[in-house]
Parts: sequence; C-alpha cells; structure tokens
Amino acid sequence: MTSGARTSGARVCLGQIGAAHGVRGEVRLRSFTADPASIADYGPFETEDGRLVEIEKLRPAKDHFVARLAGIHDRDAASALTNVMLYVPRERLPQTEDPDEFYHADLIGLAAVDGSGNALGTVIAIFNFGAGDLIEVRPQNGGKTELVPFDAAHVPEVDVAAGKIVIDPPDGLFKAN
Repeated sequence: MTSGARTSGARVCLGQIGAAHGVRGEVRLRSFTADPASIADYGPFETEDGRLVEIEKLRPAKDHFVARLAGIHDRDAASALTNVMLYVPRERLPQTEDPDEFYHADLIGLAAVDGSGNALGTVIAIFNFGAGDLIEVRPQNGGKTELVPFDAAHVPEVDVAAGKIVIDPPDGLFKAN
C-alpha cells in the first residue's frame, strides 16, 4: 500500500505526553505505536501548535513510559506539556505489511458506501474509547455524524487504493436526520 496523495502531508499521532514525573523535567508518555517501546525511533515529533519534541531517554513504567525530552529540565516545563499529542508525517512511517492493517490517516477522507455502492458519507475520524475502534462518518445528506464500529461485521471492505470503505451499518444509522 502506498501513502498516495490523500495522505500526503497528513500527520499521524504516535503518542501523548502525560503528567510531569518527578522534579527534573521527565514526563509520563503514552505510546500508540504497534511496538510501544519503538516510539522514540520515530522522532522528532511535532505538536498541534508546531513545536518540535525530541525524546532523549525512555524507560518503561507500570502502564506508560517515563521520558526525558530535549530542552525540558524542570517540573514546570514538563507540566506545561501535559496532554500534548505527538505527531509525525505519514510519509515517515513504514508501509503496512498486512492487507487488513491501516493507519488512521489512510482512512480519513475515504468515501463510505453501502454494500450496493450507494454513498453514505465520508470518513472524518477514527476513535477508540476502550471497546474497539469506531469510524466517524459525515453523512452525504449533511446531517449529524454517525459512529460505526470498525470491525469485519460493520466494515467488511476497506479499499484505500479505490478511496472507499464499505459499511454494513447497524439499524437506524444513516437515516434522514
């Protein structure tokens, strides 16, 4: 699978800075990479507001990592980064090897169609609130967005190259709002 024009310039969130850890500027870090410990290999990272963040040291903790970031030397500076998301350009990530594996950035913007090819809308976001991935679709009719479970039963086909996903929506979704 190639990154293609749709994802050119797209950024992928690979982690989130948590609370300060200690008084010497370390932070808690949540990794969203397939191998969580490899997050440092993808830097430098960019924040929402365009700042660059580099991980100098990383060590595992109970359910997160503790990271030392370049230029952050005290608790106040570390605390100012709480909840900051860390992004890299999509092009910097390796290609997926499994045909059923996708980066979220590859799915954003795809057309959502039903099994007959009728347009349902456009994928605008992917979420995971703890019970599995959900795809947010903006309907063709401009109504409120819909959340669809991202599993084989509700999304039987993803064709990034063709720019579409096929959705078998749960009853009641994509009706006139």
